[in-house]
Amino acid sequence: MDHRNTTQSHGGTAAAAATPGAQRRILVVEDDPTITEAVAARLRAEGFQVRTAGDGPAAVEAAEAWQPDLLVLDVMLPGFDGLEVCRRVQAQRPVPVLMLTARDDETDMLVGLGVGADDYMTKPFSMRELVARAHVLLRRVERATIAAASPRSGTLRLGELEIDNAQRRVRVSGRDVHLTPTEFDLLVCLANSPRAVLSREQLLAEVWDWADASGTRTVDSHIKALRRKIGAERIRTVHGVGYALEAPAPASDWA
Repeated sequence: MDHRNTTQSHGGTAAAAATPGAQRRILVVEDDPTITEAVAARLRAEGFQVRTAGDGPAAVEAAEAWQPDLLVLDVMLPGFDGLEVCRRVQAQRPVPVLMLTARDDETDMLVGLGVGADDYMTKPFSMRELVARAHVLLRRVERATIAAASPRSGTLRLGELEIDNAQRRVRVSGRDVHLTPTEFDLLVCLANSPRAVLSREQLLAEVWDWADASGTRTVDSHIKALRRKIGAERIRTVHGVGYALEAPAPASDWA
């Protein structure tokens, strides 16, 4: 196991989230030493605490012991693959996962999103973009923490679909549906304007905080993953434009 630490501090994740400016912990899981060192060095230069692991078992052990705020996780790993790492880590505690894949295959991406990954990048990738996506995922966790602490209930019911914003829970026909943080934020964005068509660029800006259109495939893949969980009929595709959340009329407001 290859664990590297830039500090002796081992405070909990919750404490770090509550402390403005606290260093965030990122666990980089990659079996290629060249990629590992390059990613770790760039993230450290950005002010993150970084540890690394080179195989599946080491990654799960490191995640349990170190409690990282974010995983940068390669799909292909010795021991067991990144998908199994993602499953086991998410079973321990929710943590955002940025998955790295060597193949530009949408099926692989959908499987990754299905086991709890929040975002993915295809190799070769830009270090600048990786850092940007890491920041976006961490900001989303901060927003979710603030929302959970809000006294407002924030529940929206659209037919058989129920979204509890405070608890970040979703139910379909009374059944709990597990969504990743990204999927939940995407659903809320659509639910805030039921039946209105939102462009991929709008969704990127609202959910991912991206100002350009370079990630439209990311939107499409997350929509497909979301449809599998809440029902394909609930999200309408407007070809060449974007997506809309179908809802009975009149739709309920957040209460």
